[in-house]
Order: sequence, then C-alpha cells, then structure tokens
Amino acid sequence: MRPAPIRIFDTTLRDGEQSPGFTMNATQKILFAHAVEDLGVDVIEAGFPNSSPADFNAVQTIAREVRAASIAALARCHPADIEACASALQPAARPRIHTFISTSPLHRQHKLNMSREQVIEHTIMGVSLARKHVDDVEFSAEDALRTEREFLVEVFNAAVEAGARTLNVPDTVGYTTPAEIRALFEYLRANVKNAENVVFSAHCHNDLGLAVANSLAAVEGGARQVECTINGIGERAGNAALEELVMALKVRRAYYNADTRIDTRRLLPTSRLLSRITGNQVQRNKAIVGANAFAHESGIHQHGMLKNRDTYEIMRPQDVGWEDSQLVLGRHSGRAAVANRLRHLGYVLDDAQLDQVIAEAKALTQTQHVISDRDLQRLVEGEQFGPGWRVSALSLTDYGQRTRAHVDLSDPDGRHVIHSAEGEGPVAALFAALAQATGVDFVLESYEVHSMGVGADARGEANLSARIDDEVMTGQGTSRDVLEASAVAWLDVANRVLRGVKVQPRVAVSA
Repeated sequence: MRPAPIRIFDTTLRDGEQSPGFTMNATQKILFAHAVEDLGVDVIEAGFPNSSPADFNAVQTIAREVRAASIAALARCHPADIEACASALQPAARPRIHTFISTSPLHRQHKLNMSREQVIEHTIMGVSLARKHVDDVEFSAEDALRTEREFLVEVFNAAVEAGARTLNVPDTVGYTTPAEIRALFEYLRANVKNAENVVFSAHCHNDLGLAVANSLAAVEGGARQVECTINGIGERAGNAALEELVMALKVRRAYYNADTRIDTRRLLPTSRLLSRITGNQVQRNKAIVGANAFAHESGIHQHGMLKNRDTYEIMRPQDVGWEDSQLVLGRHSGRAAVANRLRHLGYVLDDAQLDQVIAEAKALTQTQHVISDRDLQRLVEGEQFGPGWRVSALSLTDYGQRTRAHVDLSDPDGRHVIHSAEGEGPVAALFAALAQATGVDFVLESYEVHSMGVGADARGEANLSARIDDEVMTGQGTSRDVLEASAVAWLDVANRVLRGVKVQPRVAVSA
C-alpha cells in the first residue's frame, strides 16, 4: 500500500517564536522562513498579524518572498484578526488563514464567557469571513482534547459547512496520551460530516513529554497534517519536534505507512540556524540534532559500532545532516575505539605502546571530558603536557555599550602576559583579550554557563565548543566566578591548539 502523505505544518515562527527566550526580529524571521521552505515543509505559519505591526510586516514579507510552501497566518474568530491576516497574506502564492476559538468547558467559562451556542456562532462567522478572502481555511478548536467529544463534532461540523478545509485538533496543554488521541481522531473521522473531504490535523504540546508520541498516534488515528516546530520550541515545554516526528515516520515507515516531503538532510542545518538566531542551544542528548545523537563513548557501544554500525544506530547520521557518527574518546572508551582512532590518524602501535597511550589517555580524562585527535597525537609522539596558559587575574570595566576586559595570564613558561581588549559585552571582551594575549583564535560555536552544586559550595561551570581547521574542540572551566570559569574554558581549548604542533613521532607511522 502506498504510504499516506503527511503534511508538515511548521509553526516555529508563530507558536515557537512567541515562547519566552525565542523572539525573532523581522530579518531573522524571513531568513528562517527561507530555511524551512528549503527543508520542504508544506505549510509555514508565519505569525499572528493582528498582534503587532512587526508581526504583520514579517508575515507580509514572508508571503511575498516564500513561494514553495503555503503561508498561514493566525487569527482568532474576530473580524479584525481575520482582516489583518487577509491583508498580510495578499502577496502569497498559496495563502491560508488559520482561525481558532476555544471549545473546552474550562475555556468557555473562564476565558471566553461563552455558551456552546455562542462558540458555534463565532466559529461560523470566523470561517465564513476567512473564506471570503482565501480558499484555504484551517479551523482549530483550542483545547480540543479537554472538549466534550460530541460538542467537538458539532463545532467541526459547523466549521466544515462554513468552508474550512483543515480541522486542527490541538492538545493545547499537553494533557493527552497516545491511546486517547488516536481514539479521538478515529471518532472524529467517523462522526464529522464530510470528513473524507477535509484534512484532520494534530497540534500537540509537550507538557508531559509526549508531544511527538501523541502526534504519531494521531497519524495512526487518521491525522494527515501535523503541526510542529524545529527543535520542539514553543509555549511552556514546547511543541512536537519536527525533526523527531519526521525521522520517526521515515525510520518506521513500514509501521506507520506514512511519509513526508521533508529533505531530512537539512534537519541539522535548520536546527543549528534556529539555535544561532535565538541563542538557544539544544541539549546534547536531543534526538536527531543534539551533539550526542550519533556519538558513542561507551567501550561496549564503540566495539559494536566498529563491528557493525547497525548494532547501535537505527538511522544514518548523513540522512539528517551529520557528516558521520562519532566515537568519542573519553573515560568510558575501550581499547578497540582508541586503537581504531589511532589507525585513522596514521599510527601503527604495538601492544605495549597502545597500552601506554591508553593509560595516559585515561589519566587525562580526570581533567577533561573528551580526548581529541590532537591529544592522541601528543600522547603518541611523547610530547608532555606542560602547565599551559593559566589565569592569574582578570577584570572588566563597563562603558555602557561596550566592555573592556583586562587579563593577566601565565604563559606555558611561567611568564606573565598582560593584555586588554574591548567587546560588546563582558564575554566578547574577555575572549578577545584572551585571543590577543595567547595568539590563538578560533570560531566559537557554542558557549554555556551553569551552576554546579548548591549553596555556599556552588561553583560556575563554563562549557564551550570551537571550530579550528574543520575540527571541533570542547573546553571546560570551573570557578566560583563565572567569568573566570569562562576564561579557563577558553584557555582549555587554546592549550589544546598549542599542544597540537606536530613533532617527529617516536613510533612508526603507516604509509
């Protein structure tokens, strides 16, 4: 049987962007809209035009520039909202007005102060007015999963008669379970009039961590559109993560008998673009796009991967945009992984030499999380780790728009090096001063600071990753002062760069 086509409705720019910490300006929205267009989504929800002039202008520009996907704009069942959508979407090649009203008893009483009859009246008014402007109208019953089933059917019947082509069933507060939402979609498809002529859509939030599971269950129940966001961003705990949903349908295609138009090779680049735009990095263990999604450190897992990658990977990293899997060398790595990495670096070691390198590498993991290729080269070639660059003192002066950082460092030979630099903010100024003092520079890819411990014993831990000559290195630093921890993390990377200077190896190198 031919797989059922599932429409992907991306609401990163509306539901995702409105959540705390993810706000984008107009330029960023347009850049990201082009990225999800290239990804292959079917519908881009570009914003809520009547919420602000900025949102109106962003929706209008996206509607003008993005041609490959339908462009949707959100409206309550209010005439002013719908008219704003129609105006903003005028340049669109394929405009969609997405109108909604709350339907659950809780929302009807406390949010709308409306009766059932009034909700249906507003539904008919909203959908009918939207249809006067565009052919493609989507109607959402907000808080559908906490709405009486029979009333939900009444509302959807009214929406279909008024001209809605898509019926969205939002789990607005992330309350449902997979079995429950699957049964609801089956019920709606069996009871809504002309159900065969409309598309049923799922919009699941992640309050209980079930958004993707619930969306997949909705597909099993007959949903043919899923509303989701890149990296799962959205209100509170977020929405269903687009990349997880799409890859679940792809990897388990035989089970779901459903597929999407998404170019999955663009999932990682799109995720990273969103992180750069918003400044919010995904957690390392995030499925599909997290740094550890295709990374293996356990010796047992690494041994299996070296024998047959299918032992511990259910998809190819290249299919979602990664270059390859990573066998990360760290405290838990085994002999096979270290030997394999050394062979890739061109080193042929006998058993005694390999044992020595492994022992030294294990000792090194007491002070750093990951053993890089440069670290292995140093261990093989016999170059000993010196004291490296260390922080003696640092200070910052704020000048309003800019900050000046003053660093006093101890170089690998124990001499003091003092330098100052300015930047937009304390971290930028600090890193600029460190680069000038050490002569080391690199492209910073991510930077995070968090607390370790509680109370008087708490310390700040800084973690960063940097790209040098197509190799990504990580650095870590801890201190009671978060800026000093940041400096230590930066110098952790700088010291690795400086140690990476090649010398004549003491063991044979393969041809």
